[in-house]
Amino acid sequence: MSGSPPLVELLVAPGPTVASSALQGIWSDLELAARDGGWLKRLNAARPAIAPIIAASPYLAGLCRRWPDRLDRALKTAPNARLAEILADTAGLTGGVADNAAPLRGLKADLHLLTALSDLGGVWSLDAVTGALSSFADACTGAALRAVAHDARERGRLIAPLDPANPIPGLFCLAMGKHGARELNYSSDIDISFFHEPSILAAALITREEPQAFADRAVGALARLLSERTGDGYVFRVDLRLRPDPASTPPVVAAPAALAYYETVGQNWERAAFIKARAVAGDFDQAQIFLRALAPFVWRRSLDFAAIADVHSIKRQIHVHRVEDVAETAGANLKLGRGGIREIEFFVQTQQLILGGRDASLRASRTVEALFALALAGHIKQEAASELAAAYARLRALEHRVQMLDDEQSHTLPEDRDRRAAVAALSGEDDLDVFDASVSALLARVNARYGELFPDDEQLSSVFGSLVFTGVENDPETLRTLDRMGFSSPNVVADTIRAWHHGRISATRSARGREVFTRLAPQLLDICAATGASDAAFRRFARFFAQLRAGVQVQSLLLAQPALFALIVETMAFSPRLADTLSRQAAALDAIMDESFFAPIEDDSGVVGEIIDSAVQAPDFEAAMNAVRRLHREQAFRISLQILAGTADPRRAGEPFSDLAEACAGGLAQAAHTELRRIGGDMAGGVVVVALGKLGSREMSGASDLDLMTIYDAPDQAESDRRGWGADVWYGRYTQRLIAALSAPTAEGELYSVDMRLRPSGAAGPVAVSLAAFQAYYEQSADTWELMALTRARIIWSSDPGLADQIGARITAVLRLARDAGTIRRDAASMRRLMQDERPAWGFWDMKRSPGGLIDCEFAAQALQLSAASLEGPLRTGTAQALVALEQSGHLAPADAKVLIEAWELQQALAQMLRAALERRSDPAREPSRFQGRLARIAGVETLGDLEALLVRQREGVRRIFERLIGPIATDSPGSRV
Repeated sequence: MSGSPPLVELLVAPGPTVASSALQGIWSDLELAARDGGWLKRLNAARPAIAPIIAASPYLAGLCRRWPDRLDRALKTAPNARLAEILADTAGLTGGVADNAAPLRGLKADLHLLTALSDLGGVWSLDAVTGALSSFADACTGAALRAVAHDARERGRLIAPLDPANPIPGLFCLAMGKHGARELNYSSDIDISFFHEPSILAAALITREEPQAFADRAVGALARLLSERTGDGYVFRVDLRLRPDPASTPPVVAAPAALAYYETVGQNWERAAFIKARAVAGDFDQAQIFLRALAPFVWRRSLDFAAIADVHSIKRQIHVHRVEDVAETAGANLKLGRGGIREIEFFVQTQQLILGGRDASLRASRTVEALFALALAGHIKQEAASELAAAYARLRALEHRVQMLDDEQSHTLPEDRDRRAAVAALSGEDDLDVFDASVSALLARVNARYGELFPDDEQLSSVFGSLVFTGVENDPETLRTLDRMGFSSPNVVADTIRAWHHGRISATRSARGREVFTRLAPQLLDICAATGASDAAFRRFARFFAQLRAGVQVQSLLLAQPALFALIVETMAFSPRLADTLSRQAAALDAIMDESFFAPIEDDSGVVGEIIDSAVQAPDFEAAMNAVRRLHREQAFRISLQILAGTADPRRAGEPFSDLAEACAGGLAQAAHTELRRIGGDMAGGVVVVALGKLGSREMSGASDLDLMTIYDAPDQAESDRRGWGADVWYGRYTQRLIAALSAPTAEGELYSVDMRLRPSGAAGPVAVSLAAFQAYYEQSADTWELMALTRARIIWSSDPGLADQIGARITAVLRLARDAGTIRRDAASMRRLMQDERPAWGFWDMKRSPGGLIDCEFAAQALQLSAASLEGPLRTGTAQALVALEQSGHLAPADAKVLIEAWELQQALAQMLRAALERRSDPAREPSRFQGRLARIAGVETLGDLEALLVRQREGVRRIFERLIGPIATDSPGSRV
């Protein structure tokens, strides 16, 4: 080495000088600094080589101007000898952190000058450059660790090590990535991971400090020493994130915990990262033990098809362009972009992960060596290996020149022509257009080779671009892809998906779950983008996905049925209510696996009978409640999803929702009866459950309450045979149990809210009504509005079929009693007016209370029926059926019937859609345009504005008919727009 010529004699001019107005001033400063003849002679001799460098690189120019003596030392010494001096000086540093900070920064300046001149001047090859940078990083890491240990010993916290080369026993550092492979960039972070063996580190501590806390503080001090920037610059930016799950682990991970992590939830990209890992500082013995224990994770001898496909995914997440596409040079990311360094590294590492478990010759940590090892073993063509090796060398050289401009960790060719011309000049090219064309061709060749790898695999990118979720930081190309997909916060989406890949939710905790999710993720993002509401769709799916327990099964189902997957995600985008249901009760999705799930909702799916049977056959009352809730959840989800998907007509949804509610109420009515007989003994007589309101009229929605009444009939003085309760107590307690069965939350969730206020005397009366009290009340005391409500009464369960017939006849008889039609109409108008004043519509989209809305149509039907009932007029529980029957019987003009029926059916359909999709009082104008379009299509119009205009016209027509037939009502209401 001593016989090697000094650097000044070896330098070759790198290319044409980039115009720099500062060059002459810098050169004058250097000549002034070169006071002795030898220094000046060396400076002038080197001028042809270093003047273009100084002109092109502000960073290197600043080093030369600030520290001309460093430049002279580099020029007058053989480059390898100077490197050895720098490394020896670094290794020879003693003392603590305060003693070593400035010397390390100065040595970094020496190293950067030497490396840049040797690289740009044609003295060192790429391997020599990256080797020098990596060796210096090793030396700095070791020196920093010794400095931290020195300070800990000075403070009486750490014993003196038996081995000076092992300053903190049990603590060791692995170099990862390019540092580990001795391929470090000119201006790069160093990826280092620290681990500790708790028992050994504990033995080295003098105080009672926990090993974990000591290790974290020590490594934090080391990172600050290396990365803190002062007026003298910095040493290295330190990245500690290539440790197990860095978002949830401390800076230093205990070795046993790390091994457990990699064995259970380690990912393939982490396997790839450890291909390059090597020990660089600390307890080398423990480091080697750790690496040997980790070898089976990195080099798996056997891989099943799913595991191989998951390794392939490392490559498939990058969007491969067509070969004939022209790569844009300005702004091209030489590392992560199309045809960049990462594609060559992935080309190599994916095959190493698959083949290296059985062939140790393929385990080279350095990229070019691994390329030729793959070619030698016959896995790739020699031509491909040579082409990619040459491309890798040139891309790395270009990357270094970009970083030499300003000492920034940049991998991007400048978009500015002058700055890109500086990179071209440092590369020996004076024509920027020629340079751009050659780089573009280089990127295209690499990308074409990359596209040849696993060509038949399912792509895991998107038409929008790459979707890479490997590594510890968000991929910039992926963030741009997510932005193009319509996500307002791409970083949040990428962070969430990477967290799922780390197994932080149940669905991805197993290796199989993560492998399936790798394939699911790009489809999820594409579907979210297609909804036109990317953020809402992803956010709501994320809540649901985080609650899944059977992650593999559900994910596999969604992959196997992409149309179903799209339907679910799209439904979540448009339905916060359904998405919330799924997020709280993900088990509802199990219903999709039933072959009857997409049968028409009007068909008998068998679930009604199943609900009743489950309630009746359950071993106890609580089991009956849970069984009914479970089946209800699945069936309600089925109906709602079909409404939202457009496969079911929302105009017909009231009947299946009502059938479901009737089955639940009937099954639990029987279960409550059985339970009370067990507790209180038998009771003479019988009881019926009467549905009123929406359940009585079979117009339920997914958000409706149950309006119920229980009517019993028992002999006078009847008592239960166990407790001696009278009939009023027994049937009252029965009713209370029924209410609890329907409304109390259980482990399976909630069912219905129950409203008993439509019974005689309302909340002031007994919860169970005797038949005699029922008949007397409605014959003598009932208000008109109570009689109107009774027109929708329907018996849905009875302990005695004969009693059901008897009470049904009594209800009809009560309704057909002679009444004054004028009084009925006036009372109905007064009641509607009172409702409008005290409980007005909350807004235009309140289908129920808006003037001309559902209540107007329902009150008209009820009042007209009640008026005509004594004349043998029709009695129908359903609103539309009542209006049709009133027209057919001559009690309602056909034109009026048409307006009322059309308005009622449209608003009922819209209410079904809105209640299935949105939370209460939600304005569809704030929802995605595609959801607005679905609402509009229910009415056969194009836009939400068209729908609003149609509703205004219909409501005006309904209100005019109501006021003409029933009575006048003021129209000042938020929902009127009349």
